[in-house]
Amino acid sequence: MARPVTLFTGQWADLGIQDLARMCSEFGYDGIELACWGDHFEVDRANAEDDYCAKKRELLDSHGLQCLAISAHLVGQAVCDIIDQRHQLILPSYVWGDGDPAGVNERAIEELKQTARAAQKMGVSVVNGFTGSSIWHLLYSFPPVSAQMIDDGFKLFADRFNPILDVFAECGVKFALEVHPTEIAFDIHTAQRALEALDHRPEFGFNFDPSHLIWQGMDPEKFIRAFPDRIYHVHVKDAIVKLDGTSGILSSHINFGDHRRGWDFRSPGRGGVNFEEIIRALNDIDYQGPLSIEWEDSGMERCFGATEACKFTKELDFAPSGRAFDQAFEDGNA
Repeated sequence: MARPVTLFTGQWADLGIQDLARMCSEFGYDGIELACWGDHFEVDRANAEDDYCAKKRELLDSHGLQCLAISAHLVGQAVCDIIDQRHQLILPSYVWGDGDPAGVNERAIEELKQTARAAQKMGVSVVNGFTGSSIWHLLYSFPPVSAQMIDDGFKLFADRFNPILDVFAECGVKFALEVHPTEIAFDIHTAQRALEALDHRPEFGFNFDPSHLIWQGMDPEKFIRAFPDRIYHVHVKDAIVKLDGTSGILSSHINFGDHRRGWDFRSPGRGGVNFEEIIRALNDIDYQGPLSIEWEDSGMERCFGATEACKFTKELDFAPSGRAFDQAFEDGNA
């Protein structure tokens, strides 16, 4: 049975959910991964209003759409980050409050706990998101960065996330970190350290997104094989590296969509990700969850792109074989 193909709504938050649900159905999607911003999924209302989640489900059902995950990337970013003016742009006003950094961190922690409770009410078992990081700015070790500074960053992550994950455990919901630059885990080695910092508790795993790995020079398939029991959700997203001798992998403070960048996101199938090997790796670990398209391509009209990406992903996905191709010899049918 084919895995459901869903659309992550984070890049479509300028549209109301009623319009977007209709569009997703028209694009050919099986479901929708609701972002916890815009009016797509409002955590405060989900917890305060008895019929909020039921009405949301009714809307999606009317368009033949499943909802298998919600996503709290923006609030999660503020849990471990060193807060500055950028965060005001991405946080709900009641989380930002007066902007005092310690207060923002505390309110973000509480909001992520409330997100687990809202997910339980919505009947979804996975919340995707970010963690933020207090040590991302220490990535390049000059001035020299001591091992203790990095250790302290992972300890702070554990101190802040363990109470959050206690609520996730109570609610029967998993948190899936999208391994990503600016998070506590951005590659295989830091993902392993994050698991160790949390003593490998089962509520914490990963939202696998190959686009954030390939431009760093990694083979995304290897991430799946490194953490076969921790892939709780999958994003289908592509990227391309296009170093031309003038641009670098750090992208020169040039924003997405500018042709001068050393890498950029692309619509699935139009970048450098080998999705064939990813599907085979997902089959090997028996991943049965959704393939959720996070559509980002500054050079393409998004409705065209989202429609094409849905078709691409459905044609790409295949089930593993139930028998070896040469089993006939063992069955005595030679």
